Amino acid sequence: MFELNENNRYFLCIYPMRFNYGIDGLYNMVATNTHLSPMTGDAFVFFNKPRNMVKILKWDTDGFLLYQKRLAKGRFELPRYSEDSGCFELSWDTFYFIIKGVNLAAVKYHNRFKYRALQGNI
Repeated sequence: MFELNENNRYFLCIYPMRFNYGIDGLYNMVATNTHLSPMTGDAFVFFNKPRNMVKILKWDTDGFLLYQKRLAKGRFELPRYSEDSGCFELSWDTFYFIIKGVNLAAVKYHNRFKYRALQGNI
């Protein structure tokens, strides 16, 4: 299914990627550098060093989908994370905010959303 939504899990690769990698290169990156399987249906998010481009690799039951976005200007903002592993799990909200250009430090949830925010990584 050609969609990214809150039903997927998102894993951020914490190391900048060379963007000449296609599906095979990104697949090998996930398979060799993490304990995760690229064929689970989870989405794997990769940024280049200047953080003006993102690639998202996702298994779609019978093949891989590769999404790519390049900003006309500006950079993607990334959340704070620990460099203990090669990947960091993002909540749907955090992933959505990154892609839409929302300042993560300025996000403030109202009381009715605090439980959901605590479950995420914002």
